[in-house]
Amino acid sequence: MYLAVVIDLFSRRVVGWSMADHMRVELVLGALEAALGKRAPSKRGLTFHSDRGSQYAANAYRAALDAAGIKCSMSRRGNCWDNAVAESFFSTLKTELVHNMIFTSRASAKTVIAEWIEIFYNGKRRHSTIDYLSPVEFERRYYEKLEVPEVA
Repeated sequence: MYLAVVIDLFSRRVVGWSMADHMRVELVLGALEAALGKRAPSKRGLTFHSDRGSQYAANAYRAALDAAGIKCSMSRRGNCWDNAVAESFFSTLKTELVHNMIFTSRASAKTVIAEWIEIFYNGKRRHSTIDYLSPVEFERRYYEKLEVPEVA
């Protein structure tokens, strides 16, 4: 089973994900489509950073990024640090969930991982880079501040 994710670097929230039994371009397109269904790119544009996997370099993927007004940025060859946030996410997923589980089917793996992402990782897991808040709480507080005018 393969998992592709789109992570918002601002809040560390997984805004799109897709799972499949292959690593073809459809896998990463699914994650991108899920992210775009939740978030619209800002007027200033977005940058999508990935490793140098063939799925991310595929014409169909680059065309989808272009159509959404998103700039493509790929890591340097052999340098995992260029994509550190995604690498950290996958390490966390494996350490905190996958290595402690025995999945009886792909369907159960997909359900458990989806719940872990949406309920635990996004909603409850605290991140040091965002003041030890969960991504959902970090975003809530950010947008709450934007809505309240400051009193002089």
